[in-house]
Amino acid sequence: MKRRSRSLVHATDAATYVNAFALTGIATVLATRAFLALAGYPKLGGSGGSRLHIAHMLWGGLLMAAAILLTLGFLGRAARLTGAVVGGAGFGLFIDEVGKQITDEPGYFYRPAAGIIYLSFASLLLLTHLIRGRTADASALDARQRTAHAADHALAGVVTGLTAEQRQAAIRLVEGSGREVDAALVRLLAALPERPPAAPARWRTWADGAGRALRWLARTRVVLGAAVLCLLTEALLFAVWMSMDFFGGQLAREPQPGAHLAVALTEVASAALGIAGLTRLRGDRRAALRLFRAALLVDILVGQIFKFTMDQFAAVIELGIDLALLWVVSAFLAARTTVQSAAQPAARTTVQPAARSAVPEVVPPAVSEAR
Repeated sequence: MKRRSRSLVHATDAATYVNAFALTGIATVLATRAFLALAGYPKLGGSGGSRLHIAHMLWGGLLMAAAILLTLGFLGRAARLTGAVVGGAGFGLFIDEVGKQITDEPGYFYRPAAGIIYLSFASLLLLTHLIRGRTADASALDARQRTAHAADHALAGVVTGLTAEQRQAAIRLVEGSGREVDAALVRLLAALPERPPAAPARWRTWADGAGRALRWLARTRVVLGAAVLCLLTEALLFAVWMSMDFFGGQLAREPQPGAHLAVALTEVASAALGIAGLTRLRGDRRAALRLFRAALLVDILVGQIFKFTMDQFAAVIELGIDLALLWVVSAFLAARTTVQSAAQPAARTTVQPAARSAVPEVVPPAVSEAR
């Protein structure tokens, strides 16, 4: 008898939970670093000549344990989301003291620790993007996964009810399946109590309006031109500055020469991609925008790891600028892709009759003689 495989199935809103975990952890690290700097790095648990010190890594471990117990002991999406937030805060307190675990030096101020913290959260956000891409298209799910997602919706509806939109989305996952379990799920989803959609909060209405305005602004040529200029200027200045340090012998005197060399190489790569995009901007704007986005991603996913090692958490400012530039380029690229995708069916509709009219009419000989 063959043992049945038990592969894991993504939760319906897995990307939301991982994203909440990561963002809460980032906020916790920044808040902890800011508080300790303002408070003069106090010790909790001892003062004066006492050697007792309760590291906040221990509090992080307790919060992560609480998050695990919460998700193990309670059902529903509210428990998952609360666990993600509590666990993210615990992970932030834990990873903030990673320097103490990898060196004998005064670990909290160990310079590569900032790069390790950045890499951890960048990996989590990249994981969120990958999960969202895998679960966004319901047609890509197999029958077992669609059943599991519908059951997850039903479980949430037992506790809080379902809106009409949520009910229809869950039923679409399994309707027409023909399997008995899916038919039972459809009956359960139809029987769950109705929950009216929540009225949008005032702050959400304002945020949606601001988001639409910013997206419109990001798609203007003036803003795109400013973003490209800023991208190229930043990459070229860093590349020239780091190259001068390398060839001038200054690199060997830096406290982190390997990080400086890595930043120089990534900035040269970003500058090369940015210049390549600039040369294609007139001929193929979509390809140019993809090159600009690649230049920014090289800096964000690779270069920033070593910039945090060099500049510590002062690198947050440059990271914010890079993320804003990436958002502008991505918004313009998405708008360009949408316009071209909408234009392609119309182009096919107009080209096909013209193509038929260009084909010479073939007249059979008998008909030709009758004429």
